[in-house]
Amino acid sequence: MNRERSGAPAQRRAWPTGERAVRAMGEEGGVAAAEPPLIVLSAITKSYGRGQATFQALRGVDLEVDTGEFVAVMGPSGSGKSTMMNLLGCLDTPTAGSYRFLGVQVEGLDRGQRALLRRHYLGFVFQGFNLLARTSALENVELPLLYRHQPAAARHAAARAALAQVGLTGWEHHSPAELSGGQQQRVAVARATVTRPLLLLADEPTGNLDTRTSHEIMELLGQLNAEQGITVLMVTHEPEMAAYAQRVVHFVDGLVASDRSNGRVAR
Repeated sequence: MNRERSGAPAQRRAWPTGERAVRAMGEEGGVAAAEPPLIVLSAITKSYGRGQATFQALRGVDLEVDTGEFVAVMGPSGSGKSTMMNLLGCLDTPTAGSYRFLGVQVEGLDRGQRALLRRHYLGFVFQGFNLLARTSALENVELPLLYRHQPAAARHAAARAALAQVGLTGWEHHSPAELSGGQQQRVAVARATVTRPLLLLADEPTGNLDTRTSHEIMELLGQLNAEQGITVLMVTHEPEMAAYAQRVVHFVDGLVASDRSNGRVAR
């Protein structure tokens, strides 16, 4: 199921090679000029195994997400939510169908180009935080900037600013073991957003948190969406958490069963 849209479809563009070229897409207006939807999935399928053992996790998914939206993805276990998130995050490739990110055909990219897309446009938040245990909060947040070869001074400044954004000023030199679950997830959010990604993929970000802390994290994601314009795509099993989103997409048996507005105004 797909929402109705107006306007001409975006033209296909080849993905540039090299970090400088990827960065230039945003800096020189190449991305914004055509203003295609951020994400367009068309007839996406994903199968695992062969022959009689084949399992079809996605069975023809159509989905569009515009820049600046906050979308919650729900559905029972095995419905295809996590498979879709892996495809969107360029951690896997579809068996068939089309995945366009800002008009670029992602399934046509090679491994290095997909890595560049992740590095410059995507951020990830996981249920289990996935912080490095023996490093400080500041060092955890700096990690994506290391992969972008930023100088130490720039990394430190950006990581401190990201931690301040999530309310952790003064906690920069604490290790994960010295932080509460909510604080660890805040560090994870800071790490995911320190590069100012266009898309934040959050897979059950409140799954390991108590109710009060879960709402604090959801308020934080909403704030990042509203103030920085980061598109948020979040998988959750909890209707209370999905209520923070502008849209709720429900998966059943590898298909989009429903796609409804939450009545929240896009920011």
